[in-house]
Amino acid sequence: MKNCFRLWGLLFVGLFISGLLQLANGQSIALSPGAAPPMSNDGKSVDQGIAYMLMIAALLLTYLIH
Repeated sequence: MKNCFRLWGLLFVGLFISGLLQLANGQSIALSPGAAPPMSNDGKSVDQGIAYMLMIAALLLTYLIH
């Protein structure tokens, strides 16, 4: 039974990582000559994204160890 849970956990982690890798292949938007300048990033959304990834990693690690 314990091996079954580990298998499902490993499957979930694999699918999660493959989803993250798909995000890295995002399509860039080509700006037309009359387009507005791109929005500046203040870093808040990047920090929030990193925090969410760390929380998910801690949750998965706790689940797999427990």
